[in-house]
Amino acid sequence: MTPVHFTFSSAFILGLAGLAFHRTHLLSALLCLEGMMLSLFIALALWTLQLDSTSFASSPMILLAFSACEASAGLALLVATARTHGTDRLQNLNLLQC
Repeated sequence: MTPVHFTFSSAFILGLAGLAFHRTHLLSALLCLEGMMLSLFIALALWTLQLDSTSFASSPMILLAFSACEASAGLALLVATARTHGTDRLQNLNLLQC
């Protein structure tokens, strides 16, 4: 495993660990998801460059577009949650209460 591959895989694992173990606020969970998506984007872009393939050239941009849509939907949920519940703590959220 090259140091570049190790760096991006460890960035993904750190985002996954942060999502699994540090779920106190919705904003921290969204930031962990965004970090995971960005590490996947950079890894996919480097993989496309290493293969010198033009058929996979648009896949990093599609992943980045999905990441932007995920971030906007997450921020909309964060605003809606903060307005209805008064806080973004995940412990206070209950789906049966809506």
